Amino acid sequence: MPNIKSAEKRVLIARERNAKNKIVKTRIKNTIKKFDAAVAEGNREAAESAYKVAVKTVDNAAIKGVIHKNNAAHKKSSLTKKLNAIG
Repeated sequence: MPNIKSAEKRVLIARERNAKNKIVKTRIKNTIKKFDAAVAEGNREAAESAYKVAVKTVDNAAIKGVIHKNNAAHKKSSLTKKLNAIG
């Protein structure tokens, strides 16, 4: 444990941020899984709606700094390729 009061505060803040970031990352994973499930079914309409939600979630995470902007771009590119592959 830290001995200095400011160091104790930093530990608490780090725990809070870690918890918030974990929630956002889990939300990203879940939205991408829903999109992948819709693509696997071949349902274009469900995939498009899930795509919009997934892209929005990824963008918000990048804006908040939870994931890097290049990581967000990579995820969105992958989602777009999967969506376009549906005939």
